[in-house]
Amino acid sequence: MQMSQTGDIRLHYKITGPDDGTPVVFANSLGTDMRLWDDILPLLPDGLRILRFDKRGHGLSDVPPGPYSMGALVRDVEQLMDLAGFRNAIFVGLSIGGMIAQGLAAKRLDLVRALVLSNTAAKIGTRGMWQDRIESVKAGGLQAIADPTMDRWFSKPFHKSSAFPAWRNMFLTTPADGWTGCASAIAGTDFISSTSGLRLPTLGIAGTEDGSTPPDLVRETVDLIPGSRMELIRSAGHLPCVENPTEYARLLSDFFAAQGHGH
Repeated sequence: MQMSQTGDIRLHYKITGPDDGTPVVFANSLGTDMRLWDDILPLLPDGLRILRFDKRGHGLSDVPPGPYSMGALVRDVEQLMDLAGFRNAIFVGLSIGGMIAQGLAAKRLDLVRALVLSNTAAKIGTRGMWQDRIESVKAGGLQAIADPTMDRWFSKPFHKSSAFPAWRNMFLTTPADGWTGCASAIAGTDFISSTSGLRLPTLGIAGTEDGSTPPDLVRETVDLIPGSRMELIRSAGHLPCVENPTEYARLLSDFFAAQGHGH
């Protein structure tokens, strides 16, 4: 297990692939850890140097007292990429990971050369909505919001699958302070103006059954970036890399190829 000390925080991260491979960074969603990507990694092309990490308050990373700012989350991955020597990377971000991707691309274009904005937006929900959820978690733990969250995250058929309980348990074992800290960061973020200034290759991915970031919301954000492409994964919810890893990996592989990987 690799831990980085960046500023006042220790982050759990993992690097796989050849030293001279195409750098790709994966940033996962609220209430999940880096295992979010496990099912798609074997399906991706060879020759990628992949950096995954648990953002602050999640997985095996430190859980500082909240609330967190989006600026702090962006700075965490910026410092981690500097430490790990990841520059000019393709950045794949899902949900809050996609917000971090937008913030990082606006701040450090030397680190990010292409974006995959998956099940995310420049602004997700309202401050009041997030505040209500934060209050619920502070009062009753993540159990208090688990069922409605799972309904937004996954399509109805997936709830009956053998894999579903593991994702519910991953959500429930997220530190409450980490969840509320990151939820505060989402609540305070509106990247519409900065994302509309981005000029880099961008792929948007949405799931037709996503109750957290519906396709129209993802499309609005992706459309802010000229020349971007948008893809829809049918019958999948907020985590299409979990519900349809084959299709998700195909979209990523095609996008990586378009950025020159494997040519």
